[in-house]
Amino acid sequence: MTTVRCFITGTDTGVGKTHFSVWLIGQLRAAGYRVGAYKPVCSGVEVRDGRPTWEDADRLATAVGGEWPLDRIAPQRFEAPLAPPVAAVLESREVDEPALAAGAEWWDGRVDVLIVEGAGGWLSPISRNWTNADLAQRLASPVVLVAGNRLGVINHALLSIAEIRRTCDLAGIVLNQLAPMPTTRSSVFDAAQSNLDEIERRAGLKAWGTLTYGERPQLVCRGAEVVPDWMQLLPLGRPEWQPS
Repeated sequence: MTTVRCFITGTDTGVGKTHFSVWLIGQLRAAGYRVGAYKPVCSGVEVRDGRPTWEDADRLATAVGGEWPLDRIAPQRFEAPLAPPVAAVLESREVDEPALAAGAEWWDGRVDVLIVEGAGGWLSPISRNWTNADLAQRLASPVVLVAGNRLGVINHALLSIAEIRRTCDLAGIVLNQLAPMPTTRSSVFDAAQSNLDEIERRAGLKAWGTLTYGERPQLVCRGAEVVPDWMQLLPLGRPEWQPS
């Protein structure tokens, strides 16, 4: 099977791209696909047990089974929690632009699906000259948009959808629940579904659903769990093996 790339972007930073990417990787692996993860640029280091760690990169590495080198998953890592080109300057470095695409190409033939997770929102800078949009276009990747379910999400989602459609194929949009559900479960799902319905109507698309909050998220629509058909949602062939 030829490696299919899927670019995950967000309406903003902190909307849950990694939360969704980890869930998506788990779903695809459970369906029988060999899955890789690629975070072209990663900024914002933490020191744990005396060693530097990048949470997003570590979560992606764990999601794909812990068998791939971190330098292939997140090859360009910077310490400051800033836009990558700014963080790079603080270290007297520069984001290697040719390596942004080359890092994705390394995965070709090694996995069935490569989940490419951008940094920040669609037009956030990832190097001196490139945004996420530039990289996704160069990779010819279908794009999945993650939008945080909060006040203003309809505007943010519609702006992002319009911009993505100018240059790339929008494969879907997912609303991510950013906080624990209050006591009245229906109020959360109703608000999320109302937002999704409005985005669908105005953008003329079918959303994937809402990803619930927590360590074991589910994709839901109108209160019911959604079981995605990956061969329909993404340009995938059948996996080479089926899980027992």
